This record gives sequence, structure tokens and C-alpha cells, in this order.
Amino acid sequence: MEASTALSRIGLAGLAVMGQNLALNIADKGFPISVYNRTTSKVDETLDRARREGDLPLTGHHTPRDFVLSIKPPRSVIILVKAGSPVDQTIATLSEYMSPGDCIIDGGNEWYENTERRIHDASQKGLLYLGMGVSGGEEGARFGPSLMPGGSHEAYNNIKDILQKIAAQVEDGPCVTYIGEGGSGNFVKMVHNGIEYGDMQLISEAYDVLKHVGGLSNSELAEIFAEWNRGELESFLIEITADIFKVKDDHGEGELVDKILDKTGMKGTGKWTVQQAAELSVAAPTIAASLDCRYLSGLKEEREKASEILREAGLKDEVQNVGVHVDKKRLIDDVRQALYASKICSYAQGMNLLRSKSDQKGWNLNFGELARIWKGGCIIRAVFLDRIKQAYQRNPNLASLVVDPEFAREMVQRQAAWRRVVGLAISAGISTPGMCASLSYFDTYRRARLPANLVQAQRDLFGAHTYERIDRPGSYHTEWTKIARNSSGVAALN
Repeated sequence: MEASTALSRIGLAGLAVMGQNLALNIADKGFPISVYNRTTSKVDETLDRARREGDLPLTGHHTPRDFVLSIKPPRSVIILVKAGSPVDQTIATLSEYMSPGDCIIDGGNEWYENTERRIHDASQKGLLYLGMGVSGGEEGARFGPSLMPGGSHEAYNNIKDILQKIAAQVEDGPCVTYIGEGGSGNFVKMVHNGIEYGDMQLISEAYDVLKHVGGLSNSELAEIFAEWNRGELESFLIEITADIFKVKDDHGEGELVDKILDKTGMKGTGKWTVQQAAELSVAAPTIAASLDCRYLSGLKEEREKASEILREAGLKDEVQNVGVHVDKKRLIDDVRQALYASKICSYAQGMNLLRSKSDQKGWNLNFGELARIWKGGCIIRAVFLDRIKQAYQRNPNLASLVVDPEFAREMVQRQAAWRRVVGLAISAGISTPGMCASLSYFDTYRRARLPANLVQAQRDLFGAHTYERIDRPGSYHTEWTKIARNSSGVAALN
């Protein structure tokens, strides 16, 4: 333990990858910080890094009491431990030594209702509480993440200067804002992750089509994604995708990407997003399709057997010959347009989910501001988030990004290319569930009349659920079967 007479400005408990990097970021910005971890070797490791990275103002503590008492009141303590019961255990340990007016900030990917419970429990002890989404991974935590704090406004004001300094910086300010009350910060981070699932799925589909329909090599793909990253698709995920295609395999020929097992892991935030969409009756088909694809990717052995059985049953190759000579240049441009249009739908679904929850909980979320703080630091950071910010500035009550005049024009311009890509993929037997889900969402949303009239008639027939009419007010019920059978009987007599 390194003793220090001067009290630290803030504390951080939980020194795994994210915690360690965030602590060093805070110290790097000139804020003296105390750190603590149950496994004391992590404390020593962080102290060593602080020394090596510029003698940063960071002190390490091996007991919870020493840690808490080393922080200047009113104390603010960030905890970065695994979501769920470890958070409750850490709060119980630290709060023994905390005083009324002190604040706990949970920076993990927590379920928003757990945060709301903890806000209530903390207030019983006179403690303030923030649930803060942190996005950007290891590098973001160290050099500038996107931060989404929700809960006590007083607690936010106590550390606002620190958060604004350590967050990613973009031309219109730091990538942090007070999100709102309760578990709003965690909820916003959860939806951010759901949008991230959709983004990653759509990019993987673009890759699949270019590789298997266009026959593009990894070096060509690296060039294409690098070029896309200089235009409307400029984003962190497009940038890193270009890099991935360039990495050679250390253990053999070719590129590493081709040697990676096609099974996707997940932490749960994508599932929560889809569950919440269902709870709130908000359509989020692109995000749901991306989640389904992760589940299907996990069935690697089943898929291999299915491939074999269906080949024996007469299915030719996994990827069918589409029967036409593909114009590579046009395909690349079409895929770019399809990817962009699909992404707009994915972000629209995420924003609609946030609006619905905000209305339900009275959080009064500022959607333009959310788009702004996602412009830097976070995984979904992208140039077009600035356009989303402007769309909500033009109309804070925008029903959907799809109907913002600028985005609507772009969707219309790109729909022919979008349909060509999806059609080509279907002909070739390549699944593009994200692009298909986005296109179906667009096509359903833009139609003034849907075949839901038939579904409603069916519901009324078998369950007397009633229906409304387009030409007169009120609810109606019809004896469908009786009338239909009588009329057919009459017709037969005639």
C-alpha cells in the first residue's frame, strides 16, 4: 500500500481490463485517484502501470476501509465489477465506510432495473447512485470512452468535470451527458449494444455477399472497406473490418480471418434489447435478426450435419450459382448502398425503443444528444450519427429516422440497390437476415395499408376479438363461418 497524505478526488474499485484503463485515464487527466481490488495483485499491477505511463497521480489500497477513507468527501466511487451479485457485494463492502452524501457509480453493463433497485437501497443510507454505461472497450476506457450516466443528478454534478475530461472529445463537445433519472444510463447503453449487434451483423452480411457472390479476395475486401470508411459509412466498425482483412495467419497460409471458427459469443445486452422491444411492442427486426444469427452460429455441428444431409438430398452447393456474370464494380456499389440503408433502419429501431421506454418511465431522453455522445469513443461511433443528431434537432418528436426528410430521400435513392443485393443473395442461397429484416421493416413501415385486415378478420372469426372498420367508427363482430357457409349453400342452390 502506498500511503498518501493528500486525499484523492475520486476512487475506483474493480481493476480488470476496463477498470484499470479507466483509472489510468482519470489519473492521466490530472485527477488524483485511489484504486482498490479484492485481488491485491491487480492493485500493484495498476500502480506499476501508473508509474510507467508517466508517474500518474494514482494511489493503491489493499483494504476497503483504507480505500474509501483515502477519498475526499463527498466521496465518489466508481465500481467496475461483473454485473449482478458481484456489484451488490462490492456496494455492501464499500458502503460500510461511506457517509451520507457520498456517491457510488456503477460503470458495468447492468440490467437497468437492478440499478433502480440500488438507487432506492442507497438512498435509504443517504448515498447517491449513478448507473453509467461505458462504451469503447479497452482503448476507449484508457483514452476516451463514450459515457452514459443516469440516476442522481447531484451525483453527476459532483463528478461532471472529471467525466467531461476523460470522455472522448468530438467537435461539438465531450462524449458524455446526463442521460436522465433511474436506470436510464444503463438502458441507453443496452440499446447502444443492441444497435451494435445489428451493425456487426449487417457488415458480416456485406462481407458474405462480396466474398461469395462477387468472389472478392481478402485484400480486395480490405481495400473496399478502407474506401467505404472515407465516405458515408465512415465508422469505427468499418475501419476495424478493413484492418481485420489485412492480418496474415501466423500458423499457415493466407489471412487469419479465414481460420476463425464461425461461432459468435455474446454477453446478454443484445438479448435484453430484443426482450425490451417485445415488452414495449416496438418492432426491432434487424436487432432481433442479428441475435438469431448469433444463436444459429452457435449450432456449428448441427449446421455442418445439415449441410451434408441437404447436399445428399440434392441441394447443390452451399452457395448457388446465380446464373449471371456478376458486375463486380456494380455489386460493390450496391452492397455499400444496401449496407447504409439497412443501418438507418437498425438505428431507427434502437431510437424508437429508447423513445418508448423514455415515455413509459418519464426519463425525457434527448435523442439528438444521445446521437452526439455516440460520435466518439464508443463501438458504434460513426459519421452519420451527426446526421441523426441533426434530424432530432430539426424535429425532437420525429416518429422515425426513416421519415426524416434527409434520411427518407437517401432511403429512396438506395432502395433499388438494396433490393438487388437482397435478391441476388436469396438467389445464391446466402442468408442476409439483417438486410432482409431492415428492408422488410422499411417496406412495412412505408405502406399505408397492410394485410393486417385479414389477420384481424381471422382473430374475430376464431376468438370473437372484434375489428374496426375503415368507413365507420366502433367495434364490430361477425359470425363469419355461419354467413360464409350459408352463402355457399345459397350459391349451390342457385
